[in-house]
Amino acid sequence: MTSLESSSLFAKWTEERHLPSLGTNDGAPPIAFQRWHRFKEAFPPELIEKAVSQSSIRVNSCVDPFGGSGTTALACQMLGIDSVTVEVNPFLADVIRAKLTRYDLDLLIAALAEVRRNALKRQTDPLEYFGNVPATFLERAGSSRWLFNRDIAENLAAILVSIEGLEYPDARRLFRVVTGGLLAEVSNVTVSGKGRRYRRNWAAASPVPEQVHNAFSERAERAIRDIQRFAERPKTSWAVMQGDARKVQPEGPFDLAVFSPPYPNSFDYTDVYNLELWMLGYLQAGDDNRVLRTSTLASHVQLMRDYPEMPPGSPTLVAVVGALERVKKSLWNQWIPKMIGGYFADLLVVVRRVMSQLASGAQCWVVIGDSRYAGVNVPAGRILVELADTEGWTVKGSDPIRHMKSSAQQGWRPELAESLVVLQKA
Repeated sequence: MTSLESSSLFAKWTEERHLPSLGTNDGAPPIAFQRWHRFKEAFPPELIEKAVSQSSIRVNSCVDPFGGSGTTALACQMLGIDSVTVEVNPFLADVIRAKLTRYDLDLLIAALAEVRRNALKRQTDPLEYFGNVPATFLERAGSSRWLFNRDIAENLAAILVSIEGLEYPDARRLFRVVTGGLLAEVSNVTVSGKGRRYRRNWAAASPVPEQVHNAFSERAERAIRDIQRFAERPKTSWAVMQGDARKVQPEGPFDLAVFSPPYPNSFDYTDVYNLELWMLGYLQAGDDNRVLRTSTLASHVQLMRDYPEMPPGSPTLVAVVGALERVKKSLWNQWIPKMIGGYFADLLVVVRRVMSQLASGAQCWVVIGDSRYAGVNVPAGRILVELADTEGWTVKGSDPIRHMKSSAQQGWRPELAESLVVLQKA
């Protein structure tokens, strides 16, 4: 496929939609593959196209150490560019693989028919099938609250057992991802960046069992339509490496890096995907959850951990941590000053690894957001630029691309900047 054909395919995928910001898909019409699973604050694929078009060298390969929903990798595939993605969350790693895989459509359609047929016939004890999930997930005798009614969980188990029986491994992964996308929809809770919350009047307005099968069928059919519509994607190479971005080292050289790390805003993204991780069997015990949460950047304080020391080189970071120490008593968590210092130490480890694997003249595009605690602003973009100067990297640009509303804990004020920092290797 020529570069012109790749550009045309990318335009077909993004539908030349209007974007309110290059920092987020929020407010823009959803496009193929993005509808498979809700992902909090994913940046749009148009950002990758812009990075490719503005690169000072020809881009044949790209790396993303924070894969998330797979936007970078999928955009690269549409543009005819090889990619390597690192993602610590095993469910999200499978989401990315499912989006990038080239499928045999006949086998995929036959596999869906098989799952539908077998799931309707099965009777599976949910307490046995989901035996390792936390007790609060399932309706049990004597419980006052639960995430999934027994009949809902029974239908989910029947679908998952039927998926496990498929001979086509790519279909097994795809349909598990599809099932993950409907879990919140058929539960008694809503899920946001701060965790989950029971729906109003959840006990009286619980989902009905038929909703599970209908939602699975609709989502699976939508995924297959997306795959069919873009079946002629360029045959690029891709790899998804599941692990801690601070430790996993993709082998370059790469011509471009585009990524958005977790922001230092106390969102625990592992907790956001708690339903999928437990119900799909990625987590089997509490220790698994702890290991996964400590494998993420120090961007939150929901888990007691040893935070790395604040890196030298940023006067702004020193001032911010000092200000947070002074107002520590008014903070909702005393570990926030250490978390902020540790966050930039962790981020610097990752950026160093990425920069070391870039080709000469290649650029690294980073979308990063500010945060605020007790009135103390954490200008993440500015701090990253100062650290980059210390490391000797050329800063090609640092511009705000969006302003975000802060959380309730931070005052709900729409003053937090989301910045695009562009670094270039000499």
